[in-house]
Amino acid sequence: MKKARQICALIGVILLVALYASTLVFALIDSPNSFAMLKISIYATVIIPVLIWAMGMIARLLKKNYSSFEEDPSFEEKKENE
Repeated sequence: MKKARQICALIGVILLVALYASTLVFALIDSPNSFAMLKISIYATVIIPVLIWAMGMIARLLKKNYSSFEEDPSFEEKKENE
């Protein structure tokens, strides 16, 4: 699990660095589509870290809720009855 989290974190860092670089490139080039691409790049630079944070928060909450079910004695009884 720890290895998978490290790989996901590394992918997230690489993605963010690529977004920052693309934002800089789109700001400096002069083409008809550069302004639209700049807006998309800035939007993604804000939204992607928020989504990564939200997914991590949900994963932590689900893990916490699942572990509390496993600690509940009635949970073991329900598992044995099934």
